[in-house]
Amino acid sequence: MIVLGIEGTAHTLGVGIVTEDKVLANVFHTLTTEKGGIHPKEAANHHAKLLKTLLTKALDDAEISMADVDAVAFSQGPGLGPCLRVVATAARALALRHGIPIIGVNHCIAHVEITKMFGIKDPVGLYVSGGNTQVLALEGGRYRVFGETLDIGIGNAIDTFAREIGIGFPGGPKIEKLARKGEKYIELPYAVKGMDLSFSGLLTEAIRKYRSGKYRVEDLAYSFQETAFAALVEVTERAVAHTGKDEVVLVGGVAANNRLREMLRMMTEDRGIRFFVPPYDLCRDNGAMIAYTGLRMFRAGIRFRLEDTAVRQKFRTDEVEVTWD
Repeated sequence: MIVLGIEGTAHTLGVGIVTEDKVLANVFHTLTTEKGGIHPKEAANHHAKLLKTLLTKALDDAEISMADVDAVAFSQGPGLGPCLRVVATAARALALRHGIPIIGVNHCIAHVEITKMFGIKDPVGLYVSGGNTQVLALEGGRYRVFGETLDIGIGNAIDTFAREIGIGFPGGPKIEKLARKGEKYIELPYAVKGMDLSFSGLLTEAIRKYRSGKYRVEDLAYSFQETAFAALVEVTERAVAHTGKDEVVLVGGVAANNRLREMLRMMTEDRGIRFFVPPYDLCRDNGAMIAYTGLRMFRAGIRFRLEDTAVRQKFRTDEVEVTWD
């Protein structure tokens, strides 16, 4: 079976094509800005402009045509409304034109599901991106959210700090590079509330200290990372202890950060459990994860009517009944 997936929840447009055990194509393009954040309308226009080009490239990379595609999947939510509507409209058009089934996929679940292409069975997933920060695990037929941010995603927090110190967007790789030159830990707010996290206080204080001119930016970057990542690892370890699962996966754009990987690896080694990070092109927002999750859903007998494909900006992870595992 061959499924084509379209991802477009925020600043990245992606088109992926997969079989049950192989990624045939995975192409994407990300809208970036030097100043400020991502405007939903600008991101939607970016997606609409590039969708045909990426679709053509994905089919060429996979060496197939639409006649070979058995179903089309799309990111139904959560995300920015204008962006979601662009990809949903494109998916509907492909389904109708080629007479193939359409499947709406929860973006957060797809980040964890793609790890199962690599032999992961039943993990605790730490999903860290710009707009989302969640600790997920499958319990009772649904992906339960064992912990999440109460305010902003870790990626947005890092990017906002990066813009404040004048290094642009995306800021993650640049902050990580600065942090490697840090020599002194500067105390910053550490906010774990039960199983949930908060990064707004950390961000505000880091900005305040930067504006004071009293601290090296490298030390602030280092301290920002250490504080935020320690909180992420703490909540993930609690979820592991609660569920008794023996696999941890790290997914989302912030999964590229080597320090976060190192801290999670230390935690999982201490507990004697498996730690896995997919190839980065499958960690970041991408169409292949949407296609693969859609394939698994379709294989389990899940079907969508066109009226079921309305986008859902606040599509909760634990709303989805998981019948395909």
